[in-house]
Amino acid sequence: MKLLRYGPAGQEKPGLLDDEGRVRDLSGVVQDISGDALTTEGMSKLSGLDISALPIVPGTPQDSLRLGPCVGNIGKFICIGLNYADHAAESGLEVPPEPVVFNKWTSAVVGPDDDVRIPRGSVKTDWEVELGVVIGTGGSYIDEADAMKHVAGFCVVNDVSEREYQIERSGTWDKGKGCDTFGPTGPWLVTPDEVSDYDNLPMWLEIDGKRYQDGSTATMVYKVPFLISYLSQFMSLQPGDVISTGTPPGVGMGQKPPVYLKGGETMRLGIEGLGVQTQSVVNS
Repeated sequence: MKLLRYGPAGQEKPGLLDDEGRVRDLSGVVQDISGDALTTEGMSKLSGLDISALPIVPGTPQDSLRLGPCVGNIGKFICIGLNYADHAAESGLEVPPEPVVFNKWTSAVVGPDDDVRIPRGSVKTDWEVELGVVIGTGGSYIDEADAMKHVAGFCVVNDVSEREYQIERSGTWDKGKGCDTFGPTGPWLVTPDEVSDYDNLPMWLEIDGKRYQDGSTATMVYKVPFLISYLSQFMSLQPGDVISTGTPPGVGMGQKPPVYLKGGETMRLGIEGLGVQTQSVVNS
């Protein structure tokens, strides 16, 4: 299944994408793509639906029909830093001996095609295409061998980052990662049965048509099952939590000389089988 949320910002309704690319309304089945709907029981209920009997929503998704973040009421937006060997190299940093963990504030979450706003005074706003993992069944101290049983699905995340805030202004990375609109998520949550090999997914990002990132989850250092198990040692993972798993090389900071967003650009990014995002970059 490809689950999604559609409609005006703050008023999104639950839906799914059918085989013909149309949105089907799930409002009569679940209140939102969140919480209990993402657990094993909730997903089993959704997978058993007769999709042809669901109402068709007018409009073309990501065109005349706006899509919101594919998960509603995200509890935790957990991110992993320097998790691609080739990205760590371009950053001039060693692969960390344990995963680097930081947060994006949930107020950063926007739809896959919503505008990204450069914060006032920013001089180093950057981009990062990432594989997002959405928790379905929660838990603590999850065994790595059981970790994928806790996954509701996968999605595309743009981990937009302000490098000066992140690196040069002391403290943790969070202040450069969680600015408003810095977390485009979606377009859809794709269930694991439709993702043939999450360890080898091509991923890419373009700015104004120029491809900067062209990588694969194959170079991820700490893989998805390990990350779920690792994180669950430090916090309980809950239905609807999102884990953004790191980015391949090609970020603006890694260019020679560095390239940063100034406003007026178009970002376009995607992961094979998980969809495409398109954002206009605007100044606050």
